[in-house]
Amino acid sequence: MPELAEEECVACTSDDDPLTGEGIEELYGRIDTDVWTVVDEHHLEGTYELEDFRDALEFTYDIGELAEEEWHHPDIELSWGEVVVEMWTHKIDGLHKTDFVMAARMDRIHEEYAPTDDSDDE
Repeated sequence: MPELAEEECVACTSDDDPLTGEGIEELYGRIDTDVWTVVDEHHLEGTYELEDFRDALEFTYDIGELAEEEWHHPDIELSWGEVVVEMWTHKIDGLHKTDFVMAARMDRIHEEYAPTDDSDDE
């Protein structure tokens, strides 16, 4: 099975039905479940931990650029050392595969920023 982040973001139409049940479960298992939660089978909410405000700001910028490239825009909350993302497909008022592809791509971007545990170096 190809990595979800590599799959195409396909725009949905208003004729598409939101994902439910097994459709959500299959895709949810392909994103970072330590970051993401499915809320009421309606949207994804993810909380990314970062080292400091600068990293959180740069990560926010990077996921903003991704959103612009794919024309799929999440709600983003930035605070010191943390970025919270909420995402769903507004056109169908629910989850679409593209939401999970975007989440997987954000997970991949976060790998560059993830805090390191230097306590083992002591």
